[in-house]
Amino acid sequence: MPRIIVLLVLLSLLAVGCDDKDDAVAKAPPPVALTQDAMGHFCGMALVEHPGPKGQILLRGDSRPVWFTSARDTVAFTLLDEEAKAIRAIYVSDMGKAPAWDDPGATNWVEARRAWFVFGSDRRGGMGAEEAVPFSDHAAADRFAVEHGGQVVRMSELPRDWVLGDVGGAAEGANPAPPAPKQGHVIQQHGH
Repeated sequence: MPRIIVLLVLLSLLAVGCDDKDDAVAKAPPPVALTQDAMGHFCGMALVEHPGPKGQILLRGDSRPVWFTSARDTVAFTLLDEEAKAIRAIYVSDMGKAPAWDDPGATNWVEARRAWFVFGSDRRGGMGAEEAVPFSDHAAADRFAVEHGGQVVRMSELPRDWVLGDVGGAAEGANPAPPAPKQGHVIQQHGH
């Protein structure tokens, strides 16, 4: 009987931990529309001059977003020790709703922790690097992966070495990225 009580207590603690993360995402401030003035945090260049998905991070105590020329750079910011950790929201372009690869849209954002990402595809992002291509819809991510190759995962499942890899991405001097998956190879991850 005591084992059952311990198990129930542990399960309730796990459920509370998951609810806290979901609550934080649900209570996130709304994204800011992309404008001509948005400059990339890592490169200092105008976002609108680069193809592919973009990103923005909203920090506590600052109403201005931190902008990124790629979704991959957005994720990299969250992994780098030297960057701010007072994150209120992480938004990336929803490429399932984007007008075109060269025009990811000004207002079609998805909270990155709820997005599906395709990594290892043949599409290149903001600075010509491999891109983590975000989608709000899992089926749209699957279709993209079939057409362009890559794997479908959640943000937390993007390999750290790949995100920070030295293949033209955000972090210099990090480990090289693994080889891209075979064309059309889709790993389906659910339950996040």
